[in-house]
Amino acid sequence: MKGRLLVATTNAGKLREIRLLLSGTPVELTTLRDLDPIDEPEETGATFQENARLKALYYASRSGLATVAEDSGLVIDGMDGQPGVRSARFLRPDASYPERFAEIFRRLAEPPMKNRAARFVCALAVAEDGRIVYEARGIVEGEIADEPRGERGFGYDPIFYFPPYDATLAEVADKAKLAVAHRGQAFRALAAWLQRR
Repeated sequence: MKGRLLVATTNAGKLREIRLLLSGTPVELTTLRDLDPIDEPEETGATFQENARLKALYYASRSGLATVAEDSGLVIDGMDGQPGVRSARFLRPDASYPERFAEIFRRLAEPPMKNRAARFVCALAVAEDGRIVYEARGIVEGEIADEPRGERGFGYDPIFYFPPYDATLAEVADKAKLAVAHRGQAFRALAAWLQRR
């Protein structure tokens, strides 16, 4: 694939990571900020993959550009998989991350003892000419920390403890995080695909 690729997110943290991961590929990255405003689609999918496909097809049809969209979030075993696909809207769309962390800690502290095992999941889809032409997925396993730690990263990174690093993903540098993280896995696969096209 040559030419422009629209990255369908307005999340500054995600954009920073995606730019790093796709640097050196034969595409020119365009963001939603570079285009006339496009209303956001309703994310009605029951899975990360469904939402990624929905967003990729939606933004590709409205922009006329090949589009990559991703849906990602935090899945906690002791909360029956929540916040899951609702990670960015957990509690309510305008809730702060400290509020979300407090609610997660509250729920995990309720008896009986809750399983703190958790994973970050990222699903991405590329749409072009009205169809999905590529999909990838990344998962990183960890657990919910006892308290938020670290100033790096964004979103749920301060409460996601990654045992091999003995740190939360907010305590490690971008390079170390992207080496193992869900988004790093999915977008490295995309970068390899873009190089082959």
